[in-house]
Amino acid sequence: MIRLPDASGALRTHRPGNGRTLPRSSGPATSRTVYAAAHVVADPLAAAASGAGGPAAVDWDATLAFRRHLWSLGLGVAEAMDTAQRGMGLGWPAAAELVRRSCAEARGEGGRIVCGVGTDQLGDDLPEEPAAALKAVREAYEEQLALVEEAGGQAVLMASRALAARARGPEDYLAVLEPLLAQAAEPVVLHWLGPMFDPALEGYWGSGDLDRATETFLSLIASRPEAVAGVKVSLLDAGREVALRRRLPTGVHCFTGDDFHYPELIEGDEAGASDALLGVFDPLAPLAAAALKRLDTGDSQGFREVLDPTVELARHLFGPPTRYYKTGVVFLAWLGGHQEHFTMLGGLQSARALPHLARAYELADDLGLFHDPQSAEDRMRTLLAVHGIRG
Repeated sequence: MIRLPDASGALRTHRPGNGRTLPRSSGPATSRTVYAAAHVVADPLAAAASGAGGPAAVDWDATLAFRRHLWSLGLGVAEAMDTAQRGMGLGWPAAAELVRRSCAEARGEGGRIVCGVGTDQLGDDLPEEPAAALKAVREAYEEQLALVEEAGGQAVLMASRALAARARGPEDYLAVLEPLLAQAAEPVVLHWLGPMFDPALEGYWGSGDLDRATETFLSLIASRPEAVAGVKVSLLDAGREVALRRRLPTGVHCFTGDDFHYPELIEGDEAGASDALLGVFDPLAPLAAAALKRLDTGDSQGFREVLDPTVELARHLFGPPTRYYKTGVVFLAWLGGHQEHFTMLGGLQSARALPHLARAYELADDLGLFHDPQSAEDRMRTLLAVHGIRG
């Protein structure tokens, strides 16, 4: 038994190791295209520099090993995305190196990979004149797009804080992004990230009205549908995603980014289904892979039986403030033996309180996520001891 603190500060007991065991899956799913947005592993011996605003210190061996873990389960890797702390500790120089290394690793492993393309090299350094600012944003996108394509990755055009800060309306979003679709070497994935993940993206696509924003988003896709492989929607609104999915041109996939409603969105309905590009599939990778194998055989009920119980953990990890979900993701990677420490870029291991982490451990253990429950328990006890909880 282990004593865990709850939100009120009281201690409760948990019996570890009672989770179910599922057979390990391998080989990519055939019924859906699924990517796990992967976290990065910090170098704990250099983390002080990163926390002080210095360059990101990445443990490359452990970071790439985790990607091999995802590929071994049959999942694709979404690289240098929000889960990798883009804009929250991972700057463009480190992100560029991450893309190069992961794409090379993907070639060697035969793994699927898509890579985030943004404008984060600009920071706050933007011209005041609107036209010059938009030109700078477009050129920043172009620089990152060229690097991803040269590395051999497929591009995900991520939402841009710089564009949100300077765009005066929907027309400015189209003016920046339409030329990128025209020049991309292969079809891209367009990413719509909601403000719950990044408050700086409030009013993206030129309007705080999501219906109007959706029309702008769809008009961009309609301008060059052959250049859009898919869209990733991260608004945590299942009904809105389904409505958007039904309006996409033929051949344009909808990759759900909804970490609250993914089972029903991936299962789909009579009018279609979502593929997935999810941060929550980083910690849930073994269960996601097992569920998808059942879906591949047409066993929708079995798919939901595996995946539905994971939603409580997902909603916990992505609870407000949602942008700190990465802390829980890395915490579970540590408990699961995928890294030897609980340290994050920028010191973000401190972004969630101990009761939040304790509940994440409890839920993950109940799901059978840890291949070595005793090791996970030992590491949880270590963290509790640091906080003065023993026994």
